[in-house]
Amino acid sequence: MNKPISLIEAALPLFTLLALLVFGGIVSQITTELLVFILFIAASVAGITAMRHGHAWEAIQRSTGDRFASVLPVILILLSIGMLIGTWMFSGTIPALVYYGVQKVNPQFMIATAFLTTAVMSMTGSSWAAAGTIGVALMGVATTINAPLASTAGAVVSGAYFGDKLSPLSDQTNICAIASNADLYDHIRNMAYTAGPSFVIALLVYFVAGLVADEGYNVNTTHPILAEIKNAYRINPVVFVPALILILGTFSRKPAALVMAFSSTVAMIIGMAVHGFSAQNAVISAINGFDVSMTGMTQTPSEGLTSLLSRGGINSMSTTLILIIAAFLLAAGMDVSGGLNKLLNAILSKANSVLSLIAATLASGATMIALTSHGGVTALIVGGLFQSAYKDQGLAPENLARSLEDSATITEPLMPWTVSALFMATTLGVPTLEYLPWAIFCMTGWMFSLLLAASYPRTGFGLKPLH
Repeated sequence: MNKPISLIEAALPLFTLLALLVFGGIVSQITTELLVFILFIAASVAGITAMRHGHAWEAIQRSTGDRFASVLPVILILLSIGMLIGTWMFSGTIPALVYYGVQKVNPQFMIATAFLTTAVMSMTGSSWAAAGTIGVALMGVATTINAPLASTAGAVVSGAYFGDKLSPLSDQTNICAIASNADLYDHIRNMAYTAGPSFVIALLVYFVAGLVADEGYNVNTTHPILAEIKNAYRINPVVFVPALILILGTFSRKPAALVMAFSSTVAMIIGMAVHGFSAQNAVISAINGFDVSMTGMTQTPSEGLTSLLSRGGINSMSTTLILIIAAFLLAAGMDVSGGLNKLLNAILSKANSVLSLIAATLASGATMIALTSHGGVTALIVGGLFQSAYKDQGLAPENLARSLEDSATITEPLMPWTVSALFMATTLGVPTLEYLPWAIFCMTGWMFSLLLAASYPRTGFGLKPLH
């Protein structure tokens, strides 16, 4: 017989996770290996708690499998972007973007440029595609000119999630509107109250950070690397065709994984036809990643060029998959034990004012996304739970949709164990906890959401009333 779970037991796996993360951060650096270990310990606590309350291990396994199946499209995109990076190195697409970017970008504005460029690219509706393509190129530019990598990565993440939050092409934006029973374009317009100030503050921070860090830039080191890139590749407009395919495919709403696979195939053909690289290395680039030795350079490549080019491949995402499985084991244990519902209902029970309602929505969204790594599932569950509460407070459903965006959508890349954070850290080459303080857009949305909720009873500003 299944026994009811207490609130303390429901929260125990999360407390374990957070305590071990804090302890691990104090005694050493949070490496990927340590994060895997911590997640498995927290998952063990969740599993033991579930079994103590009469649930079988098979139920946890099934729940884990269901979660993995629900994010299979995301997993396919994850693997496709690994292949995309390797093949775009093979075709010269990313090296060409770096080649021209280093010459065009003012080092003082590198961080702000990374934010704005990725924000524009992300309006295609995919934060991952923006970070995995133009974001990788921007990180290459930053590396080449010795710009601060953590702040550049944080700017890329912020820009990537700007579009994922505001683009009508974004799946998550549409799902949040559906989950709240809100009109899509009313939802997007209503997000201006929190996304607008977050965007402006992020841009100001990145602008000032670029000026402050100006002394650290070493533009003199870029000229040898540019010469090496030109020596390794035949830089011409053809190498940008894979990028054009990705942009057109995304805007036309074609399946992302298929578009990326097609772009990768074209990139492999370009690498062989334009640069004279071998077919064997084309396949290796897609699976194991590109290696600078594939260029056939007669001179020994510099360390800077090697670190810039040697990356990508489907296998580069294997560790990320292990972390995802560990995170889903944790979520499954909490779900099977009833702990997840216990936590969400405890949060909802405190929502008896506008401020507490918004705060409860934000907390529920953050808790769910931390455990599921699935923005759609989070939005649908939390949206369903809170719809009537917003009506009771006289608030339009667009406010609920915005709260879901300000929690589930933009906080996921800040939690080191979630799928999005793992993807960003792997793709950009900067650990989550290092870029986190610089992901300004993602960090400030919920703050403005709470500020508007606190002042709304007095000002009537920032929240849309129910008509």
